[in-house]
Amino acid sequence: MSPRLSLALDAGLSLSEPLTVIGATPDHDLSALPQTAEVVQPFKPFHDHFAALGFDAKPESDTDCHDAIIFLPRAKALARALIFQACARADGAVVVDGAKTDGVDSLLKDIRKRVPVEGPIAKAHGKIFWFQADKQAFADWAAPEKQQVDGFCTAPGVFSADGIDPASALLAQALPQKLGARVADLGAGWGYLSARVLADDSVRGLHLVEADHIALTCARSNVVDARAQFHWADATTWTAPEPLDAIIMNPPFHTSRAADPALGQGFIQSAARNLGRSGDLWMVANRHLPYEAVLADAFLRVDEVAGDNRFKVFHASRPRR
Repeated sequence: MSPRLSLALDAGLSLSEPLTVIGATPDHDLSALPQTAEVVQPFKPFHDHFAALGFDAKPESDTDCHDAIIFLPRAKALARALIFQACARADGAVVVDGAKTDGVDSLLKDIRKRVPVEGPIAKAHGKIFWFQADKQAFADWAAPEKQQVDGFCTAPGVFSADGIDPASALLAQALPQKLGARVADLGAGWGYLSARVLADDSVRGLHLVEADHIALTCARSNVVDARAQFHWADATTWTAPEPLDAIIMNPPFHTSRAADPALGQGFIQSAARNLGRSGDLWMVANRHLPYEAVLADAFLRVDEVAGDNRFKVFHASRPRR
């Protein structure tokens, strides 16, 4: 279990069911909690981790609970929205556990201005505290029902929630007019690149593959086209129903604070696996990330076709078998 949560339970925090846990990652050991606890985690690999452990894992939830535990995300707007959601659902305690680097001190200060707080307990470069659920006290922290950015629907905490990502915009400019009939957008996010692709009438089908359930929900609002198919899935393990003509992607390079180039490399290998023999990959990446070697291993031809001092756009063709 989280070392801070263990300390809180020893210090007098009492949890009652039904219990909801929001935002837990595989780094959080929940083994001391009842397996009937609902674990809300929209990121597919983390969701699957807790489902495999026997918890009632869900990507989103609005069912009532008695107590709720929130493991803080990095995004401040999302953290506040989760506090409101927990207060709207719980009629007991709301427990907040977070690292200093995730802004727990600032959030604790803001919450103390609104409700009485118990704890806090400091441990392992973070804090845990709890308070009685109060929906009205945090009504102004609710996420907007329709968050519009540049004409697109987004949501707090999703990638590029505040505007079109400049790397994706660079890739969109570099795409050819005709991509092919069968296309996939790996790591589709809220659908900016997919909307660009579907402007091509020759595309017969487009698979939007996204691990963040919230982002994918936004994409369903932004990409209203019968040719689009939506997949809540890990792009590194997803398998297309048939070989594809083209894949576009702006792969993530971290699931936590630390950069992990292996994640983007997994996207490249997935693209090579899902493309047909003459298929094409169009990809953008941060210039400092070392993708050239894995691209050369996965494709017979690799060209950098666009870029600037921050990003590079690759066109890779003829995947190796």
